[in-house]
Amino acid sequence: MTQPAVGTHPSGKEKHGRLVQYLRGLSAALFLISGSIAVHLTQLIGAPLYWINRDLFDAYMSHTKRSFGLLVTTLTHWWSPTTIRISGDASVADQIRKTKDGRVEFTFPERLVMIANHQIYTDWLYLWWVGYANSPGMHGYIYIILKESLKYIPVLGPGMMFYGFIFMSRKMAVDQPRMAHRLGKLKTVHTTPNGTKYLDPMWLLLFPEGTNASRNGKVKSTQWAEKIGVKDTEHVLLPRSTGIYFCLTELKGTVEFVYDCTVAYEGVPRGGFGEEMFTLASTYLRGQPPKSVNFYWRRFRVSDIPLEDQEKFDVWLRERWYEKDALMEQYITTGRFPPSPSDAVTKGHQGFLETEVRARSRFEFLQIFVVLGIVGLVQNLISKMWHRLVNAVW
Repeated sequence: MTQPAVGTHPSGKEKHGRLVQYLRGLSAALFLISGSIAVHLTQLIGAPLYWINRDLFDAYMSHTKRSFGLLVTTLTHWWSPTTIRISGDASVADQIRKTKDGRVEFTFPERLVMIANHQIYTDWLYLWWVGYANSPGMHGYIYIILKESLKYIPVLGPGMMFYGFIFMSRKMAVDQPRMAHRLGKLKTVHTTPNGTKYLDPMWLLLFPEGTNASRNGKVKSTQWAEKIGVKDTEHVLLPRSTGIYFCLTELKGTVEFVYDCTVAYEGVPRGGFGEEMFTLASTYLRGQPPKSVNFYWRRFRVSDIPLEDQEKFDVWLRERWYEKDALMEQYITTGRFPPSPSDAVTKGHQGFLETEVRARSRFEFLQIFVVLGIVGLVQNLISKMWHRLVNAVW
């Protein structure tokens, strides 16, 4: 793999001058802010359902979650287009396919735990898109475990709280009751009127490394490896097992698989860190998004994971991260993860499927504003009827 010259950006020169950067930043901010406010207002409209019917409330919030997934998918397509290159081992070979219109469609199950290495702050965005691209669509049923500080972001923070995301303070005495409460809801068994039992759809996304890869994070990871006497990694951070172990033990019996995604961004050199290259300014303003985002998928059956003992699980998880490190080494050396099994090659894809983050149609994003539009129309109709009634009386 050819490494970018020192001092150059892996996505090439800036594609836009200062004026265009300003206009791009303004338009992107207006789109994100207006869309986020619309989604949050839609959440507030449905908030009273919490005291009326919890199942109806959850279904309504899933709708707003789909809207936000559509919002970030559209934002990425318009302001930060990039190639998504996907492959995986035999465990997922029949669950990822190319559609006739050039998109990639996943057929992952409706309930799973998803883990990934954490390269840059936008990892969650691309993984949320995977939920959108899944059949059936799962972008309304994603639950993310993330840092507690994020819930204080205006509009977005309260919105994520409505979504049932799990905020971690990194103090297990504080986090464990929160996680137990949230996970308890995610494994609640429902019963239909005819007696059929079912579980709600759920994709639980965790980054076991705890933070995105950075120079400071790598130093701490290396120090941790030395402290506990294990082999260090070169391209990823060592995972911490406590959070994911708790999640899997709590969800055991209600989730069959853990889906593992190894993520790599094109152009990040050996020893480099994506967060230093793919900043918000370069990605959304200067026209320098990653040339490609690369996924390598694997699947593990929960019943095969040693959950009977946390120390055994810690070893199991660390071994999976050593495998990730080897996958990252292959990517940095060759520019590709391993191809999917040979059956994908026979379909003309040479072991890799390529697509881009985009919605199914150009105007699908307008769904974000549907509830507000309906409320506005109803309010306008009531207002007109009221004025007519008042005028008729007087």
